[in-house]
Amino acid sequence: MKAVEITSPGAPEVLRLGERPDPAPGADEVLIRVAASGVNRPDVLQRTGNYPVPPGASDIPGLEVAGEIVAGDARAMAAAGFKVGDRVCALVAGGGYAQLCVAPVGQCLPVPKGLSDIEAASLPETFFTVWSNVFDRGRLQAGEWFMVQGGTSGIGVTAIQMAKALGAKVIATAGSDEKCQACVKLGADHAINYKTQDFAEEAMKLTGDNGVDVILDMVAGAYVAREVKCLAEDGRLVIIAIQGGTKSEVNAGLVLRRRLTVTGSTLRPRPVAFKAAIAANLKKNVWPLVEGRKIQPVIHSTFAAADAPKAHALMESNQHVGKIVLTW
Repeated sequence: MKAVEITSPGAPEVLRLGERPDPAPGADEVLIRVAASGVNRPDVLQRTGNYPVPPGASDIPGLEVAGEIVAGDARAMAAAGFKVGDRVCALVAGGGYAQLCVAPVGQCLPVPKGLSDIEAASLPETFFTVWSNVFDRGRLQAGEWFMVQGGTSGIGVTAIQMAKALGAKVIATAGSDEKCQACVKLGADHAINYKTQDFAEEAMKLTGDNGVDVILDMVAGAYVAREVKCLAEDGRLVIIAIQGGTKSEVNAGLVLRRRLTVTGSTLRPRPVAFKAAIAANLKKNVWPLVEGRKIQPVIHSTFAAADAPKAHALMESNQHVGKIVLTW
């Protein structure tokens, strides 16, 4: 099969289209003929040597795919309601930038009715991440205030739509007025330009000085102290990336007085059973919203797999709104 390989750690140009042996599915796995592969920020980190591959995972980048099941564990497929020939999208721990990809059955979901393979390939990584962190870990409830940092990223466009569709009041931050407008168009109640406004002050004003109930943060660093300032009583801050650095100062007094929770997680190394539980929740609670077009894939650009370096360059430019997808 053809696959996009990282020839050495470095700039986007180190990505090359090469050939690898066809993978074979094992117990509780399926083999997917990949039509499209989602591109995500962790892929960039892996390419630059800053995101080690979990033990046992493929060194080929790519954490989400969509395509057709061509083989697999018949018993496991039957138990999950799948069969050879079904169109699925899947979250994988690696190996997504390839014509064939092995995925655990539990991490597969049917392609939502009405969606193309390109649209479906844009869903798993961000949908699994948002559900796990905003709704499981962050316990966001209908009627609460939710804020996402980086509202036009892949995570951001998913978080805005999912939180809004499930009844939350949504604030997004973005780095330009145009991106703020895009966030509002996606359903955010308010958008804050973090380059011209203090997001903590604005969030307090927007919530009537009550604060935000849940914040999804991909920055960390100096953002954490400001986020703690604008959390409501019993507020939850969930950190899922550290683009702003690993060191943060926190006003512990505020944490005590407001009974705050500061938490975080990474999804890639978690066991299949953990991810399968997220998949089940997505199928039950979110897939009907996608099929009803209350939550829609946001595709910024598609690239042929051979043009993976261009896709990564676009990701690093931060000029995109939504997802970037490779096609095979």
